Amino acid sequence: MRPNIVIVMTDQQRADLRRGCGYSLDTMPYLDSFAAAGRDFRCAYTPNPCCIPARVSMFTGRYPSCHNVRTNHNIRDVLCGEDLIDVLRRAGYQTALCGKNHTHRKPADFDFCERTGHLGGEGEANETPKQIEFAAFLQATKHMEMHVPSPGGVEVQHPYRNVTSAFKFLDTARRADTPFFMWLSFAEPHNPYQVPKPYFDMFPPETLPPLATNADACAKKGEDFVWERRAWEKVLGDDIENRIQRMRSNYHGMLRLIDDQFRRFMDGLTERGLRENTVVVFLSDHGDYVGEYGLLRKGVGLPEVLTHITMAWQGPGIVQKTDTSSFVNLVDILPTVCDFIGEAIPFGSQGRSLLPLLRGENVPHGEFDVGYSEYGYGGLYWNEADHLTTEADRCLTDGSTFACMSSWTQAGQTRMARKGDWKIQMDMLGNGYLYNLKEDPYELNNLFDDAAHTAVKAEMLAVLTAAILRASDPIPAPRNRYRTKLHPRGYWFDDGYIAEDPGVPDGSIADFVKRK
Repeated sequence: MRPNIVIVMTDQQRADLRRGCGYSLDTMPYLDSFAAAGRDFRCAYTPNPCCIPARVSMFTGRYPSCHNVRTNHNIRDVLCGEDLIDVLRRAGYQTALCGKNHTHRKPADFDFCERTGHLGGEGEANETPKQIEFAAFLQATKHMEMHVPSPGGVEVQHPYRNVTSAFKFLDTARRADTPFFMWLSFAEPHNPYQVPKPYFDMFPPETLPPLATNADACAKKGEDFVWERRAWEKVLGDDIENRIQRMRSNYHGMLRLIDDQFRRFMDGLTERGLRENTVVVFLSDHGDYVGEYGLLRKGVGLPEVLTHITMAWQGPGIVQKTDTSSFVNLVDILPTVCDFIGEAIPFGSQGRSLLPLLRGENVPHGEFDVGYSEYGYGGLYWNEADHLTTEADRCLTDGSTFACMSSWTQAGQTRMARKGDWKIQMDMLGNGYLYNLKEDPYELNNLFDDAAHTAVKAEMLAVLTAAILRASDPIPAPRNRYRTKLHPRGYWFDDGYIAEDPGVPDGSIADFVKRK
């Protein structure tokens, strides 16, 4: 019997702000217990620390440099073969979206869909007086932090409503003689940083642990970090440090709110007799600075606070383990689901199946040794000498809010790879960054030009080059003659694999790839 599949996704959740990961505050006790009882991947990464590119990568199994959605404004440019929904439909699954979308898929592509958005829009149904009041409150936030509890209580908050939508779908799905797929997609803890009581007072600003870095660190991180800090200073003014603390407080409260709703969902799954045959993965699309480097949200660079994500699995056949060595990625979700349900990985997918890891089986040596992320839509970097002001680029509008994803923060091309404790980052101009994350977790001491680390730099440059080449696009495949040899699980290092299938068939690229 094919298992049901549930992806529980948060938006902009820092992976390290949980007691189970060594954090001093108990922000997500249920997620900690869920992860501890299943497969907890501690070295999971996003392919791109930006909402839409990351989410499209999860659905297509492809990196943003290949599926073309490299910013939040390129959904219609998506290039892929069959994606997750195509595979599930072909396999006879009922499909549901409960919450935030932000992919190339439309609501009508799901059998069941009830959406919510960051500011009360994006197809969100607000009908009761409390819901209407809350939507108006969200609009008024302008994506900033709130210094008063949100109105309406917990039941108007999106995570609560998303779980209620999920139950509505489950009550129908369990009566059908077909398996189901659900994407339970929380739009939080993404900005606006707001939360109702009792969560508003749960982690007061004055009780938060001190930040590991401050705005002085931006100079060590690069000119783009300095620029983003200056933009925040324009908006937050002289009170910037106090406002960052309030944002951090709200963010922590949102984590606990999400945790409580995730618990509510899992309890509901159990009460309906569905948990035993359901694979559940809890993950995030990317992280958040949450005050580190004197910054909020996301924006420049590929630091761990943005690229490192939570990924924890439970379900039939999944072996309990805290995995601290396997580097996995959102692009691996599609191949893993295909493996679970017995479907072939679509051509063009660049991820690898995690199923053997989840079952505690052996995988080819070296297969999960490297983490990889990328960002940038191309062109040159912007700087202060250019005529593109933050206002002209619509980063700053009326002076009360700031759009952190902009021409300034997303221009150029940057790639990073991590192996063991070492992390390397390169851009298109040859600027290099080399960090030892064990000694320098916030990446402040760049060892790239340190003569004592020449051998490590050479090794990591080779690691990054190979990772970039593996992430190059197999689409389009050669026409008429050549066959592309692909491992059935997307692996690269299985030296014993001998292909029994001749590969991609002859014919036009239209045979196996399409624009959505």
